[in-house]
Amino acid sequence: MVTPWLWLSALGPACLAATGIYAVRSRTISVRQATGLARAASLVALAGALATACAVALSGTLQSPLFGMAGIGVSLYADRLAAVMVCLVAFIGVIVVAYSRTYMDGDPGHTRFTGGLCMTLSAVLLVILSGNLFVLTLAWLATSLGLNRLLLFYGDRPAALIAARKKFLVSRAGDLCLLAAAILLYRHFGSMSYAVIFNGAAHLPAAMDGVAMLLIVAAMLKSAQCPLHGWLIEVMETPTPVSALLHAGIINAGGFLVLRFSELIAHSLPALDTLAMLGGFTALFGSVVMLTQTSVKVSLAYSTIAQMGFMMLECGLGAFSAALLHIVAHSLYKAHAFLSSGSIIDIARASWTPSPGGKPHPSRLLFAIGLVLTVTFVLSSIFGATLTEKPGVFALAAVLLLGLTHLIANGIDERPNAYVVLQTVMRAAFAGAAYFGLQVGAERLMADTLPATQALRGPFALTAIGLVVLSFAMVTFLQGLVPTRPGAPKWQALYAHVANGLYMNTLANRLVLRFWPLPIHSARIEA
Repeated sequence: MVTPWLWLSALGPACLAATGIYAVRSRTISVRQATGLARAASLVALAGALATACAVALSGTLQSPLFGMAGIGVSLYADRLAAVMVCLVAFIGVIVVAYSRTYMDGDPGHTRFTGGLCMTLSAVLLVILSGNLFVLTLAWLATSLGLNRLLLFYGDRPAALIAARKKFLVSRAGDLCLLAAAILLYRHFGSMSYAVIFNGAAHLPAAMDGVAMLLIVAAMLKSAQCPLHGWLIEVMETPTPVSALLHAGIINAGGFLVLRFSELIAHSLPALDTLAMLGGFTALFGSVVMLTQTSVKVSLAYSTIAQMGFMMLECGLGAFSAALLHIVAHSLYKAHAFLSSGSIIDIARASWTPSPGGKPHPSRLLFAIGLVLTVTFVLSSIFGATLTEKPGVFALAAVLLLGLTHLIANGIDERPNAYVVLQTVMRAAFAGAAYFGLQVGAERLMADTLPATQALRGPFALTAIGLVVLSFAMVTFLQGLVPTRPGAPKWQALYAHVANGLYMNTLANRLVLRFWPLPIHSARIEA
């Protein structure tokens, strides 16, 4: 079905792109004019996104005709997935554009920055609204190129150059995977239209497992999955608005790609198992390293890596609607975290409550972990999201509630108070109930758009879930145990190795600099 609202949604990316090109190319435009146009364009994009979401809610999926030939051309497509994502990105875009107006005030490159920000935001919105693989691939490439310009905003900084080069190499590999998948799908269907591909997804031959693998590799390269994550933790050399847009919007393009082609990927067990395995490892790696960082922004970057890993894990376990909810929650949280990063330290200090005596007893931690997992099992049974019925939802619930372990352990004082213990357990149960309730709402909202949450499909999925839950339980236990032995040499060595990300990024930097050395002037600055 087609309505004028679908074309109205395209007006936002068009206005942003025009503003960006004008701001970059014009020699007469002032900073005030550039920022004013950028803010107006971002508001147009938000208005179009909201109008499209209302139209989708009232009329169902919207699709424009294909303007092209031989199944290749330009078209737009909006279903409930696109409606949620375009509203999310447009809203964050308005906030980031408004924030950058003050943040960049006085910078000689303010106008150029505003133009690059608008063009990148336009490309991200077009990725979401694309109606076929041809438009998606072009917008995907434009997103990478726009981000690369923003990463090199301060091109004389060696760290910025290294990050941009690593991102460039990773992005080109992802672009090639997406292009190869598009060509294979076109050869099979004779069209790049989403509608044609989705209608035939259930009847693809077994050889199409390769297409699903190409799609998830492209998505994982876009989402900074381990071990190709190093570029994400080095983008701090760019202005803060870029970090906010990257971590809250651009980084989600990989997750959106998996969700957009979830009808196809859901029929490929090798692709699902790969997502679960690599996503789970990335989630664990990012979470552990995040705990050792002293820089707020670097800690937030590792948090993003971990959250993208969780999202891929959910997709690999067949919980696609849970992954969409994760994207929305993470984007809003991370945009706020970066834009308010200056006060994060004060907030963290104010919210930290040390355990009794500063030395939590191991038995108390183990009891709290067991209590948390018991609450998870009970709530999952109540909401119909048990380990066998909805393994992806269950696994994330267990990890989420394990984050409350120290709160419960602190409530179990050396002199236990029944009221305090009961209160902390009830709060944990309330948080778990809210999580499961949101999952049920997301699944019902996306019932006609994303595949239903899959049940436990075999021993591999069960093993993956067991490893994820056990690993995070061990991390939770060690997080409380290690501070009691700060002087032990083995813990100091382990802390140093983890704080350096097991040196994965260091090795990646050496490899990139070996084959693509920095310019002489940048090398001198670095020295």
